[in-house]
Amino acid sequence: MIYLTFISLFISIILSFLYSPKAEGFIGESSRIVFFHVPMAWIATLSFFLAFYNSIMYLKKRDYLYDAKAKVLISEGLLFSFLATVTGAIFAKIMWGAWWNWDPRQISITILLLIYAAYLVLRSALENPSNKAKLSSIYAIFSFFTVPFLVFVIPRVYFSLHPDTFINVRGKIEMHGKILLTFLFSLFSFTLLFFEIYKIDWKTEYKKIKKELENE
Repeated sequence: MIYLTFISLFISIILSFLYSPKAEGFIGESSRIVFFHVPMAWIATLSFFLAFYNSIMYLKKRDYLYDAKAKVLISEGLLFSFLATVTGAIFAKIMWGAWWNWDPRQISITILLLIYAAYLVLRSALENPSNKAKLSSIYAIFSFFTVPFLVFVIPRVYFSLHPDTFINVRGKIEMHGKILLTFLFSLFSFTLLFFEIYKIDWKTEYKKIKKELENE
């Protein structure tokens, strides 16, 4: 699986810079950042959704492994949210001359980062394992309800400098065929990367949990 991931990422990079044409209306090669920026935002959303699911499962079954999985997933969601923010800032600097423009998308993803960073702060502040798992799960569930609002609603309600997304405000896909193919392949490649990172992180976390249980 790891070999498939690296091969697909390599192909994705080749497609992004050598196969796909530049999109019209962008400065220089700046449009190519979409092949990295959007997949990172997608992975962040996927991570937070899976953490939401595992948090529900913990409250339902009281199995600490679900809580541990939620913690790993939220940590990865924060990483990819940060990377999406950085790539978005690079694009903003090229297109609009400033790293930060108080654009609704920039503001909403920053709020999302703060919400989920608070999840980790909450966990570190609680010592009792049962309380930590219970309160963290509840927080993760309610936090996810903000994701659709911050990611999909706010950017479309208020004026944004941000170009049209994959599906634009008219509900249509208006991408050049080669750009669309590259974009979809990049989403696929980054999704594989996410699951590889998750496998490694979860393996490490599981060993940590197992060691703690053996020491009790």
